[in-house]
Amino acid sequence: MEFARPLPGFLLQRYHGWKATTHAENSAWYRRLADEGQRPRAMVISCCDSRVHVTSIFGADQGEFFIHRNIANLVPVYEPDGQHHGTSAAVEYAVMALKVAHLIVLGHSSCGGVQGCLDMCEGRAPELEETGSFVGRWMDILRPGYEAVKGDADMPHALEREAVSVSLRNLMTFPFVREAVEAGKLGLHGLWVDIGSGELQNLDGKSGQFVPV
Repeated sequence: MEFARPLPGFLLQRYHGWKATTHAENSAWYRRLADEGQRPRAMVISCCDSRVHVTSIFGADQGEFFIHRNIANLVPVYEPDGQHHGTSAAVEYAVMALKVAHLIVLGHSSCGGVQGCLDMCEGRAPELEETGSFVGRWMDILRPGYEAVKGDADMPHALEREAVSVSLRNLMTFPFVREAVEAGKLGLHGLWVDIGSGELQNLDGKSGQFVPV
């Protein structure tokens, strides 16, 4: 593996600082996590965007959240076709093995993936239409959402919020998710955070609107 290189200096420095302070001061907690395994109460599906820091938003420590990140916090429909499905695998593990009580889809403002979908759907991103575009084919998940909010004056925020709604609807196509929800063992939640203001909005299931928390 000659292409594998040592960590850059700034990451090594940060690691050693964390090991000497945060880890050392909480060594008993880390040992407990290692010995007893994880028991997260919630799974969070969020965007890969580096500005979305789930644990900071909720003040969470290690072991509290099972976090899965992908482009635009999307969940595909249930499709047991024997192929590779990273997001679906994470959902299955969280619900079936970890038995989380809450599953949160967290969207955000200024989402590059959602903007890419918007551009693609409006003919401004032919490169994303190509069969070989992994991003484009992933954003196809959101095409029905674009059709639902097309023409909304609040674009692209409307499509960012719709990405959360699409993912929640797709989650309910997973038999084990639907079963857990209907049994009252799992709660689904949709959130959208404004990166600039820090405002967090929650999807109200009855009205279908996102409201500030």
